[in-house]
Amino acid sequence: MINPGAFTHTSVAILDALNTYDPPVIEVHISQVHKRESFRHHSYVSLRADAVIAGLGTEGYAAAVRRVCQLDFSPAA
Repeated sequence: MINPGAFTHTSVAILDALNTYDPPVIEVHISQVHKRESFRHHSYVSLRADAVIAGLGTEGYAAAVRRVCQLDFSPAA
């Protein structure tokens, strides 16, 4: 689970780091970023994320934790 904040739309370095990480990635944003300034609509992190949660306020973190608890992390055969 990651809330990249302002790095969402600016950091290729975070995308590169996430691309080296095998388990699922859930991108969380407290605000509904698509209702904000247009430059915030692009997310480098979303290129790697398996799920994106936005606009739920801090409840988004709890939603992400619930989802992670449902996932199977065993290696694919």
